[in-house]
Amino acid sequence: MENLERKPVDFKKERPQLFKMKGISAKTVEEHLKIYEGYVKKFNEITQKLNNLTDEDYNAANVTYSLIRELKVEWTRAFGGMINHEIYFGHLGGEGGKPGSTLGSQIDKDFGSFEKFVKEMKATAMSARGWAWLLWSDDLNRLVISISDEQNTYMVQNSKLILALDVFEHAYYLDYGSNRKGYVDIFFDNIDWPVVEKRFEALKV
Repeated sequence: MENLERKPVDFKKERPQLFKMKGISAKTVEEHLKIYEGYVKKFNEITQKLNNLTDEDYNAANVTYSLIRELKVEWTRAFGGMINHEIYFGHLGGEGGKPGSTLGSQIDKDFGSFEKFVKEMKATAMSARGWAWLLWSDDLNRLVISISDEQNTYMVQNSKLILALDVFEHAYYLDYGSNRKGYVDIFFDNIDWPVVEKRFEALKV
């Protein structure tokens, strides 16, 4: 795992529009970015610890408890927390609306209509403890909506993340309290669809 150190994306510089969103305050974004930066820090820290494992650590590997097991598990959580947030912040700060023709046509094909897609995405977000995800499944050759209760749970094999909706309480509590639905609704008014479209089109499906 040499040479894996990552630096946090400077979203204040790269996406200043995050601090001017409808219904999601600059304060929420500032606090949320601190959580993202914490994941990057832990990703680097755990990676370094894995690089420094000794022969004694390797020989002590055990499914009940061992240092390598603990580090391997938490590395996936830190990695997920880092990448999930980079996707999430990367497509926020837009004007909402609907995606363009390429992604829009795929959504119509796979979900019946954009309205049905939004309905399922919102319901998934209301059911999730952590994330609602729009994924491209290589195996199914279509878009699917998936749920996750943590940064590293319920992975869909051979899929690529297109759109991420964070529903951990830190994403909305300062602005909406326990009204998650209000946040989920306003999220769609702030999606930067051109960014999502570019990510989708890069898959060359």
